[in-house]
Amino acid sequence: TGTLTRGRLQVSHFLSAQGKSYDSLRKLKQCPALYRLVALQGVYNTDSEVSGGRPLGGNATDRAILEYVLPGQTVSGRVLTKVAFDSAAKFSAVSVQAEGTLHLVKGAPEKLLPHCTHAYQENGAIAPLSDQTLLRQQLTKMTQDGERVLALAVSSHSVQPGQIPDGMTLIGLLSLRDQVRPEARKAVQQVQKAGIQVVMITGDNALTAQTIARQCGLLQGNPTYAVMTSDEMAQLSDAELKRRLHSLRVVARALPADKSRLVRLAQECGLVAGMTGDGINDAPALKKADVGFAMGSGTEVAKEAGDIVILDDNFASIAKAILYGRTIFKSIRKFIVFQLTMNLCAVGVSILGPLVGVDTPVTVVQMLWINMIMDTLGGLAFAGEAPLKDYMKEPPKRRDEPILNGYMVNQILVTGLFTVGLCLFFLTSSWIRELFGYQSDPLYFLTAFFSLFVFCGVLNSFNARTHRINLLSHLWKNPAFVLIMAAVTVLQLLFIYYGGTLFRTTPLPFSELGFTFLLALLVLPLDLLRKIALRFFRRPRDF
Repeated sequence: TGTLTRGRLQVSHFLSAQGKSYDSLRKLKQCPALYRLVALQGVYNTDSEVSGGRPLGGNATDRAILEYVLPGQTVSGRVLTKVAFDSAAKFSAVSVQAEGTLHLVKGAPEKLLPHCTHAYQENGAIAPLSDQTLLRQQLTKMTQDGERVLALAVSSHSVQPGQIPDGMTLIGLLSLRDQVRPEARKAVQQVQKAGIQVVMITGDNALTAQTIARQCGLLQGNPTYAVMTSDEMAQLSDAELKRRLHSLRVVARALPADKSRLVRLAQECGLVAGMTGDGINDAPALKKADVGFAMGSGTEVAKEAGDIVILDDNFASIAKAILYGRTIFKSIRKFIVFQLTMNLCAVGVSILGPLVGVDTPVTVVQMLWINMIMDTLGGLAFAGEAPLKDYMKEPPKRRDEPILNGYMVNQILVTGLFTVGLCLFFLTSSWIRELFGYQSDPLYFLTAFFSLFVFCGVLNSFNARTHRINLLSHLWKNPAFVLIMAAVTVLQLLFIYYGGTLFRTTPLPFSELGFTFLLALLVLPLDLLRKIALRFFRRPRDF
């Protein structure tokens, strides 16, 4: 829940057992007896402590309550025994020596209220709690408003771990509120449009969880089995829970084991599961998930178990991580198309060149330069591809998604074989040989061929960069691509005019160099026709 809300819990008001609301600490202090008990709970029944005048450590709830009672608090005591919060029992307790011994209990109202038989009045007197109807009505209203509610009580005897004592005396209900992040709803919608099912797993009451889920856009209408509690999940077999998994949106009063179970079942269904967490108990689920998102404010154990740390604890950052993950995957595929197209050309020309009468169409040094273009420089160029919002409108990839798909194979074969054919045409055409004076000096001809090959590679990089008809689509969002390909072109020209014997080149007249470039430009309309044909036949174009 902390990724959807601001993660800044604050006590909104205190509700006495008689149903009177205190919306500020100042008003509560007007009832010294109640204030003292609430302050003792906040100061001692907690895993947080004060450092530098502010609460540190513990969970967000403990810190919020301690921060609430801190201003001007004068209570003092000595801790005798302590029962840490148990996510299964949903309560914590402490025995404090403070003008007598008090056994303070704090936890979920639905767990503690059935065990309360008495209640504190405003003057500190204790009276029987025979009718809880009004209290429970107000509790329901608070949870429906999205508030997190805790019951505060006092036991007549010490508390054992996991065992809620009977005959407790109710102090009242403490309501805490955490505002939903303004960007949460948009981020959830973005992720859902990307084909990702979002499930909010929370320790909150079911009504509180539903309210927050609706505010975030997780619950649309009233889908069956969209909201379940941990107890309801525990009663379902794995097979039944798998059948309901696709409609699940909220798990309330969740236990750490619920997270691990949901991850396991999702993976058994063939789904890719991501999990968020911040506590020690979340570590098994984070480790088991395909992608574990640990919160930046969480424990070191959670961060070690996770794959990604969300520094701002914001669901919008998870949406960005998904977008950048998809962008990286697509960039890898684009680079592979570019690289394999050039490899196909290089291998094809090297094998077929001698068969058409040209023993070494490309020298070893020239091939090293070509390898630099299609490996190092090509990798750097495609690494800067911009994350586009359109990527979040595509369905997610399957767990067994191959790196090389049908669209990529089609592009590699069509553009690669066409480039090989273009190069062979250049090598065998008597008209082109005569144009470049092959009979008198083959060096002009071979220099022009080297230029043709590199120009084809550079232009094919534009083909590989986008599946769109418009080759310039979003081009300026990746300025590194433009700069690198421009640098490759400039270096190629330098090698032509100054490479000499090292690169087996000689300066070409501008007219002949221009003709070579125009010939290389043919790879662009060829790939354009391929894209149009695929769209006409409605073939997959996914990168």
